[in-house]
This record gives sequence, structure tokens and C-alpha cells, in this order.
Amino acid sequence: MPRKTFTTLLLALTLVAGGAAFAQPKVVDYPGLGMTPGNVGGTITLGLADSPPTFLYYAQIDNNTQTLTGVVFDSLVEFNLETYAIEPGLAASWDVSPDGTVYTFHLRQGVTWHDGTPFTAADVIFTYTQIIANPEARAGDAAAFVFTVDGEQRPVTFDAPDDATVVMTLPAPAAAFLLQQRFPIMPKHKLVKFSVEGGAAQADINNGWATDTPLSEIVGTGPFMYDTYVAGQKVGLVRNPNYWKVDAAGTSLPYAERLDYLVVRGNEAQAAQFLAGNLATLNISGAQFPDFKSREVAGADFRVVTSPALFGSPPHIAFNFDDSQFAAEFSNVAFRRAMEQAVDRQRIIDDVYNGLAEIPGTPTAPADGTFYEDTKSLMLPFDLTAAAAALDALGIKDTNNNGVRNVPSGAELEFSLTYNSDSSTFTDMATILQNDFAKIGVKANLVGVQGSALLSTGLAGDYQAIIIALGNQPDPELRKPIWQPGGSLYYWHRSTQPAVPGGPANFAAMADWEKRIYDIFDQGTTLVDRDARIALYKEWQRINAEMVPVIMIAKPANIAAVHASIGNYVYNLGVIPGYNPVPLYFVE
Repeated sequence: MPRKTFTTLLLALTLVAGGAAFAQPKVVDYPGLGMTPGNVGGTITLGLADSPPTFLYYAQIDNNTQTLTGVVFDSLVEFNLETYAIEPGLAASWDVSPDGTVYTFHLRQGVTWHDGTPFTAADVIFTYTQIIANPEARAGDAAAFVFTVDGEQRPVTFDAPDDATVVMTLPAPAAAFLLQQRFPIMPKHKLVKFSVEGGAAQADINNGWATDTPLSEIVGTGPFMYDTYVAGQKVGLVRNPNYWKVDAAGTSLPYAERLDYLVVRGNEAQAAQFLAGNLATLNISGAQFPDFKSREVAGADFRVVTSPALFGSPPHIAFNFDDSQFAAEFSNVAFRRAMEQAVDRQRIIDDVYNGLAEIPGTPTAPADGTFYEDTKSLMLPFDLTAAAAALDALGIKDTNNNGVRNVPSGAELEFSLTYNSDSSTFTDMATILQNDFAKIGVKANLVGVQGSALLSTGLAGDYQAIIIALGNQPDPELRKPIWQPGGSLYYWHRSTQPAVPGGPANFAAMADWEKRIYDIFDQGTTLVDRDARIALYKEWQRINAEMVPVIMIAKPANIAAVHASIGNYVYNLGVIPGYNPVPLYFVE
């Protein structure tokens, strides 16, 4: 028997023995991360900050839904956990035309949905055309599939020559296009009734898979399948015995027989549950680090791990440019620069993060040097005297001698400062900011909201000032909806939004510097010249540092505690599509 044939047969037999008899399995192996073959079996219990508001990833921007999506669904491409390079997922391979405008994805054969239905190109086309590119999908990304070419908006087109092939044709080259294709793929046969293709309205896609949907209706191609949901308490999942990934020894992944996510609201409650042995892992703050590290040293049955924060978003302060009371001040760069000088970043790093953070200077991750521009020198340092003088120069003075400044209209400069009250980190940060602002005659009233509602609060414009964490990815293109004026997540200046979903941005509402940033991101989308893209995005970061649309605070390190019984633990870099180490965890 020829060696190649024998090897193929041996692999096939191994896969069958391991529980996955697919023609195109993916072998997962990360020796550089210390990965070892695991044991199949056992239950891993993890924490969830709140109940998911929906089981459909695209129906609402929500971290809890995203967390669950990561273990139930797959994407065409995914991150390598060790290098963060893009590698095959549901697409076993792909080709790109010489001019960079045609992407042909060759789908992995033998993959099935959890109900046994074959996964085909029809599912991919449906996901992209009916959901992702649907401008009414609350967590879709329609803007990513419309290019501005010669002043005209032109869409990406999708075609399926056969069940195993998907062709995406771009109006112009896009350097980050492949990196973007980490969208979870959805089952057409389960969701078509909520789509235009199925006779529904565009907005009806947001009604798909509400939390009262029978769990048997919610099927993916991923490592785990839903089997339990108790609102406010628990989401349970069982192992997919037909998953298409195997480890280096040929054992079918995932290792764990089931995952249980317990709803535990608030950092302190989650920490208590972990220390009681009820949670297998815990993301911890810098402030919690000394306590957990000392427990580890003293012999606790867990270990503390840290890693550079490539994806983790740095918190920032944003002022609502469209606020009904202080729009003139909040939209004025001189005001924002004055307030920047009242932000004691180093104290927050030292006291809140216990030194386990850095000053980011920019919305691009320092850990990835490709696009990062060190703009720290353009940031104004903490100086309350200078901040007070800058406010004086704007005519914002305490005319009533009551300790609170008055804006030129006569109103006292008193506004709400919204923050995540579930997080002790954000609570402490908000308190420091409130106290320092008071020293310069600015009154900030703290308004705590649940972490699960923080982003929706920002997107609704239901705040005056807010502390929130958004915005780091290896390529700025991936955060275009946040940083490009008029983007779906450009929440501090919502009046730049298109008048109709999917339409052009409201340029009339933009300042000149915003228009330049808009152009930078539009150009960066279609440029393929790497050096030219780098130059553009570095210009954006310099503009960002000078105009301070948001005041960047700190970039915290990733810190977590993991129970000693959990093997192959890789720190979860965030709720990031295409990054999912959980199938590799096993119970020792």
C-alpha cells in the first residue's frame, strides 16, 4: 500500500475512533502554548455576567450572547491561538484573485449542523446576504460590505457555484477583508423564516431565536450544543460528538462533555463563586491580583495567569457631542483637552489596576506594533491647575461662587458620568474621576448601570459622559464601526449617523477633523499597499490624540485565575469571533 494512502486510512480510522468521521477534519495543536492531549469527559463550569437577551448573535450587541456564540457556532476563518494569524475554519482553504477583488472559499466537507443537516454554501450566502449585510440587523455589519468607489457606493456580491464553494466579489481590493471574515455562520434552514428571503421584513431578523425559542431550534456547527436555559441562572451545553476538530493525537474535540455557564452578576460575586469552587475560571482585575496571587502562593487550588492584552479594550471617557444641555462644550476640543488634564491616568493604573496596565495613547493595541502609533507625547498630562486655567479661558467659571463652574449659557457644569456598576474596577475609576473633576469645579454625578446595558446606553445616547471600553483589534479596519464618524458604534456623536440604515453618513454634522478621519478609514478599506495603510492609520491616531474624541485612560493586562483541575487553559483574549480556546480545556 502506498505510504500516502496508508497514512490517510490510518487518520480516518483514528478519527472514527475519536468520534469524528469527517473527510476534512482540522487538526488543532499549539505546542508553543504548552498544549497537551486532554481527557474526554467531565463538566466545566464558567461564569456569565448576565442572561443573554437573545440567542442570535446578530440580533443584539451583547457580550453574553457573544460568549455563548463562540462555543456553539463557527466562522469561515479563525485566529490561530498562538500566533493570531488567520487560518482555516469552516472554509478549508481559499483563493484570492491577483487583483485582490475575488475571494473563493472552499468549504470544509462533511460538516453538519447539530441537528444533522449538512452545512453548505447556502448557509454561508444566507448568513452574509440576509443577516450580516442586512442594515436592520442590530449587530450586523452592513457597512463592511459596501465600498465607496469613485464616489459611488458599491456592494460586495456573493455567489455559490456549488454547495462547497462561496465566491465573494469586491468592488475594490480590501487588505483586511480576510481578517474580517470571522463572522459566525448561521443555519439557513432554521432562520430563513425571519429573513427577507423567507418573506419577512428586514428588521424581523432581530426576532430570531428569542430566549423562549426551543433549544433544539438553535443549532450550530460548533463544539457544544444547547441543552439547558434557565433565565437569570444558567445556560447548559453538551458536547457535539460530531465536531470537525481533532487534537494532534486524533481525539475528537471538545474534551469536556458539557459546559455550564452560571449567571453571576458583579465582579465580587463572581470572585466568591470561584473561590468557593463553583467556577473553573475567573477574569480578575489588577486590584484583585494581590489577593489572588497571595492565595496561590499559599497553596490555593488555582493558578493566576497574565498575558499581554492584544485585544482587550482600554477604557475611555466619552462626552456626548449631541447632549441637549452641554453639546457646545462636549463637542469643543478645547473643553475635552481641558478635561483630559483632569484625568490622573497613572493613579488609576497604580491604584485601580495595581500597576498591571499601561497608558495606551491610542485606540490601537500597543501589543501589535504593525499599526500602533505611540501618541503619548500628544496626550496632555495630569495637571489640575492647567485644567482649571483651560476652563477659565473658555469662559467656564464659577460665577456663583458655589464650587461649581458655569458654562457661558449660565448653567452649572453638572453632568452625569455613567459607568459599569458591576465592575469594581470601573466603580473605583469613576470615583477617582469624580473627585478630581470636583477639584476643578466640575460636578460629575455617578450613574451606575449593569455592564450588559452599558453599550446599549451609549448607542442610545442616554448619557452625558460615560466610561466604557471599546476598540482594540490587530487591524484598525476591524474597529471601523467604532472610530469612523457615522459608524454604527461611533456613539459619542450619533448625529453623524446615516439618515437611513445603510445610507451615507451625515457629513453636515461632522467637524473637519472628523471628515478627515472618515476619509482615512474609507481609503484604508481599499488600499492594499501595506506601508500606505500603516501611514494612514498612524495619521488617524495622531488626529485622535490631538482632537480627543474620547479620553483614553489605560490599557490593562489580561489577568485570570484558573482552577488547578483545568488543563490546556489559554487566557481568553476577549469576546472575539474566531478566537475560542474553550474546546481545548479539559478536566484533569
